Amino acid sequence: MKKVITYGTFDLLHQGHINLLQKAKELGDYLIVGVTNDSFDKDRGKLNVRNNVLERVEAVKATGLADKIIIEDYVGQKIEDVLKYNVDIFAIGSDWEGQFDYLNEFCQVIYLPRTEGISSTQLRAETQYNVNIGIIGCGRVASRFPFEAKVVSGISITAAYDQDYAVCCDFEKKNIGVKAYENLNDFYSHVDAVYIATPHLSHYDCIKKSLLAGKHVLCETPMVLNELQANELYNIAEERNLVLVEANKTAHCPAFNHLIVMIKSGLIGEVVDIEASLSQLLDKSGREFDVNQAGGAMFEQGSYPLLPILKLLGPEFKSLNFYSKMEKNVDMHTKGVILYPNAVCSFKVGLGVKTEGSLVISGTKGYAYVPAPWWKTDYFELRYENQNDTKKFFYKWDGFGLRYEIQEFIGSIYNKRPTSTKLNRKESICMARIMQAFYEKKNFIEI
Repeated sequence: MKKVITYGTFDLLHQGHINLLQKAKELGDYLIVGVTNDSFDKDRGKLNVRNNVLERVEAVKATGLADKIIIEDYVGQKIEDVLKYNVDIFAIGSDWEGQFDYLNEFCQVIYLPRTEGISSTQLRAETQYNVNIGIIGCGRVASRFPFEAKVVSGISITAAYDQDYAVCCDFEKKNIGVKAYENLNDFYSHVDAVYIATPHLSHYDCIKKSLLAGKHVLCETPMVLNELQANELYNIAEERNLVLVEANKTAHCPAFNHLIVMIKSGLIGEVVDIEASLSQLLDKSGREFDVNQAGGAMFEQGSYPLLPILKLLGPEFKSLNFYSKMEKNVDMHTKGVILYPNAVCSFKVGLGVKTEGSLVISGTKGYAYVPAPWWKTDYFELRYENQNDTKKFFYKWDGFGLRYEIQEFIGSIYNKRPTSTKLNRKESICMARIMQAFYEKKNFIEI
């Protein structure tokens, strides 16, 4: 059997892609297609890809031309893939002429003629429009947003609003092109979408007002602390054909998503245990320690360790118990234990207690280990009984990580997805349900 492999982004799949796949298919008996993961467009320094990797994989699959589809994650993977799959021919578009000649050492390299007059770059340019985003809440977190947004295509930050107009004006001075607004209705009239970075307890009102004003919403995590509120907001967004995304940077990080895909594919067997921890030692004069502002470790950090648990085991669990060290009605440290029918998970968060911030996912064949700070995933290992089978994966975490959630948000608007596929509605609502259970002190023990 003659095996052929080809690679591409396959963004906005078009006839040129199909023609190339057909030509590659004709070269042999078995076609492997490598789809590049969500990452930087190195030539432009922009996050230009319109469709996320799962959508692009599905588009290639729908052509019926690929016998096997793999995801390309890192430099040097092409050589490994050629050897791993015993590839006979490497085929790629002629616009890459000469750049993959080094693979001739391992297989035959063929450059295929490209279809003239059509490309993903051209299609993006023809359909590109800027989403004008306004920022609500101009504090510490929001200050990072303009820097991160600069590397994402199709976005312009045009407006800012804060209850403290002086803070908003200061934000305007620091960010060219951003206008400060004292009136929220005036603010809404100048934007297509909003990014909400206000304190936790104001999220619900800010999101609802923005959705009712017809604006797409990207809101910092935790989105809300109440299940009914979360349901209501997603329903409003759906009824009005608007995008609502919870801005959890880890959920949209390429490396974390690759980890989840690999585990779901069965590489460590059936998941039976997950341990996730996150802690910081902060100045206790901050709002994070104010009970009236939903302070405490659980509300401040809990959505991050809950993420891998819900992504891998889902929102339907049998029981949930909390164990907290409290100080002035604020939890300094909380440990949660979640029981599933076939698995048990634990998470730890701390603002006044320091712990190892690692992630361990245990399975029947092996386990995944992500060292601290795992929520900024750039490296992980899949470990097995035979240490020679251990695999190490390295990635790049760029900037503050907000660019990944911004890209997903803009992509969701362009592609008319109601929410992110990387932190979906059910998962986001379940996080709110867990936050509510903690607030109501259900199955709660103070230590």
